[in-house]
Amino acid sequence: MKTNTTRTFIAGLALLASSAAWAGTEVHFTKPEQFSDVSFDQTEREKVLKDLTAHFEKLGESLKPGLTLKIDVTDLDMAGRENPAMRAMQNFRVMNGQADWPRMRLHYVLEQDGKVIANADAALSDMSYLTRINRYANGDKLRYEKLMIDDWFSSTFGTQLKHPPRK
Repeated sequence: MKTNTTRTFIAGLALLASSAAWAGTEVHFTKPEQFSDVSFDQTEREKVLKDLTAHFEKLGESLKPGLTLKIDVTDLDMAGRENPAMRAMQNFRVMNGQADWPRMRLHYVLEQDGKVIANADAALSDMSYLTRINRYANGDKLRYEKLMIDDWFSSTFGTQLKHPPRK
């Protein structure tokens, strides 16, 4: 019985130690109601910000243990344009490939064990968003923004998200 208790205690300590070394990601949106182009509808806007946060967090999982990434998104211009006349049931965006590519401005801080090792502003954009192969499903409303973020994350931090197969 004592051996089982000891093993459980050691396993618990190992789990605690590994979670302390885990890479973390914090995402903040500064004045999202003033972003260049996010949904008119507050509920839809909150869903977009929640989905983007989850995507940044998923990417952050690929960072080395002990690293913490803090991201402050200061502007977002989503791919396409929202067409209020066609929003009867849900948010509807029209994409024509002209001046409607996705853009994002952010500031990030990368820390290792509490010390800042990288700190910069970034302007993300993808002018060729309609002509690129996109690994995200057609039904994903943020497929163009996610691909743009993936490109930035990979070129900035040298890591990539492992993508599940498309459905």
